[in-house]
Amino acid sequence: MPIQPRSAGSAEEQLSIIDALIALPFPEQEGQSRTQHGWGGPGYHIAVLRESRDFWDVPGPETITVAEEELEADLTSLVTVLAERWRSPSVVDLWPHLGLDNPDIEAPPEPLNSLCMLAVSMQMWQVPSTGRWLGLTIGQVDRELPFELLAAVGEFSTLPK
Repeated sequence: MPIQPRSAGSAEEQLSIIDALIALPFPEQEGQSRTQHGWGGPGYHIAVLRESRDFWDVPGPETITVAEEELEADLTSLVTVLAERWRSPSVVDLWPHLGLDNPDIEAPPEPLNSLCMLAVSMQMWQVPSTGRWLGLTIGQVDRELPFELLAAVGEFSTLPK
């Protein structure tokens, strides 16, 4: 999965990236395309707003806890600001989209397919007058890799019914 070259250092930078993702046209070609803030494809964008250190040589479990708490604080700050814009978010459970309980389930559309591989749930808003939704979550590809504060934008049609 592509990684953003650097993390956004402040809430203002993170909000700026979110606003840019909402306004950015979706790529038309199939597959993943790099964007200024991350990657995307037809009907979606994903950006890493901030990432922690990696955990290859962790001195102790408190290092992991501190890293996760820092990203949780960023997430809480963003949720507060965005709730003022668009009301409180919905919580979307991503776990069922993995299909572990039902192997016959089809893979969900992007960006849900990518997000369910990284996180358990996301905070989600339907962005007024855009036909798009915004999701925020904290995910991790593997336990040795960094935690990532992710923003995803998708078309309403990709939301589960």
